Amino acid sequence: MYAIVEIAGQQVKVAKDQKVFVNRLPVEEGKKVSFDNVLLIGDGDNITIGAPAINGAQIGAKVVKHLKGDKVIVLKKKRRKGFRKKNGHRQYLSEIVIESIVASGATPAKKEEAKKAEPKKETKAKAETKAPAKKAAPKKAAKADDLKKIEGVGPKAAEAMVAAGLDTFAKVAKAKPEAIATILSEASSNLAHLVTDTWPKQAKLAADGKWDELKELQDKLDGGIEK
Repeated sequence: MYAIVEIAGQQVKVAKDQKVFVNRLPVEEGKKVSFDNVLLIGDGDNITIGAPAINGAQIGAKVVKHLKGDKVIVLKKKRRKGFRKKNGHRQYLSEIVIESIVASGATPAKKEEAKKAEPKKETKAKAETKAPAKKAAPKKAAKADDLKKIEGVGPKAAEAMVAAGLDTFAKVAKAKPEAIATILSEASSNLAHLVTDTWPKQAKLAADGKWDELKELQDKLDGGIEK
């Protein structure tokens, strides 16, 4: 049996006991993880195709280790301008081993967490007592910082962080890189490959107004990643 599943923005063909290298996952080494966006499952001559995903299908895996990929050389050149710039990049990867392929009947982990996190319904009396506080909310609202000033943060990533409540440099500075990575991966699979290790450090310098130090740090980075 084999399956095609989307993991961290990539479509990967997997089979049981197979080791796969994918974009860095926000999961500790040795922990188990599951993937619900299964696009296709093949079992001999029986092939099930999702629309786009197969309802109830799930891939179970275990994170073996985190590592860096092979170095890729990026050369930028402008013709007749005398401009040449050479950079190296090593993608942050995770090695996982596929433990199970479930064709149907699996319950997505995200839905279970959402049910646990559902707030209790308030009585009408409590809602009325909290009404004045809701009216005062616009006064507390402040303009969000331009998070795109952090090296590695694009418009979509900034939008996802603001939606999750990380709308200022100070809040991003206090957040853990793993928590930011989780926010991005839940917002969109296309953001799951972003490496957030230096984002809190950059945000701290921006929050403190140390723009010169921030520029010096960003000159040493490549897409938000330390070279």
